[in-house]
Amino acid sequence: MTDIDKAKLVSDTNALEEFNRNVVEEFRANGGKVGGPFAGGQILLLHTVGAKSGAARLSPLAYLTIDGKMVIIGSYAGAPKDPAWVHNLRANPRARIEVGTESGEITAYDVVAREFPDDERDAAYPKVIEQAPVFADYQANTTRRIPLFELVRD
Repeated sequence: MTDIDKAKLVSDTNALEEFNRNVVEEFRANGGKVGGPFAGGQILLLHTVGAKSGAARLSPLAYLTIDGKMVIIGSYAGAPKDPAWVHNLRANPRARIEVGTESGEITAYDVVAREFPDDERDAAYPKVIEQAPVFADYQANTTRRIPLFELVRD
């Protein structure tokens, strides 16, 4: 995978869909591992239902473990709007994820997403930045509060 043009991915739906398709293919072909800019990071595939369309949606996302919780970050690379998956989870917090295991296999299970309330989000965000400093830049680049969601196994 080459360097990512984040601005293009945020502004060009087709480019984002193609990028995500490639990440999903690599994830599934390599037991949940993805290289390039994601090398060494934890990635999951989030299956949601479109808030408006009702259609199945698939989003490859980085996740972090914060205070023992699986957390996903709605940064959208610091864009002025939330990513579509945030709207989908707010409309229907039930989802399914695929994650890689230590043995190199992929496991899938149902989750319920819980958005952090403001006080909990504010306490957790410095921990996010400690693990992944790029999220400080993303928050600095937007006036919206970047939301955090905990994924709880259902």
